[in-house]
Amino acid sequence: MSNPQVELHVTINVADTATQGVITLELDAVNAPKSTENFLNYVNAGFYDGTVFHRVIKNFMIQGGGMTPDMKQKEAQAPIENEAKNGLKNDKYTVAMARTSDPHSATAQFFINVVDNGFLNHTSPTPQGWGYAVFGKVVKGEDIVDAIKKVRTTRKGFHDDVPFDAVVIDKAVAI
Repeated sequence: MSNPQVELHVTINVADTATQGVITLELDAVNAPKSTENFLNYVNAGFYDGTVFHRVIKNFMIQGGGMTPDMKQKEAQAPIENEAKNGLKNDKYTVAMARTSDPHSATAQFFINVVDNGFLNHTSPTPQGWGYAVFGKVVKGEDIVDAIKKVRTTRKGFHDDVPFDAVVIDKAVAI
């Protein structure tokens, strides 16, 4: 299981138009074994099916994997250890675990960097320096990622940067 791959089948809704596409992620089980196993467990359980990319910041990242289209957070499993000190960098088209201010709080949510985000890399084992654990990269479907980062966003409830029209992960499949 050195380099498992996952397909994210996505529907980008813009007004009355729905565009479908696939983002293929190659996971790094060697450098990020816990994050990879965690992500695959969610994929294989069907957890991501019907969730949305709920946070889109054009020159930063697209985040998904934990919210339904009506912005209800799905109940996730226990948090995992932060593997950000694995040497992998938050470069454009890499995928990393999303978390709260607690460095070891990542559960199901992930994000795809749409630019190089070096400031998210691990610098030290402190609350400010832990960084965000990269565990894979986009190997196909960069055009879909680029289309998602361009969608119009709004505020919904307590959430900023939410796509005005839902960007749905119809299904996630390990291949």
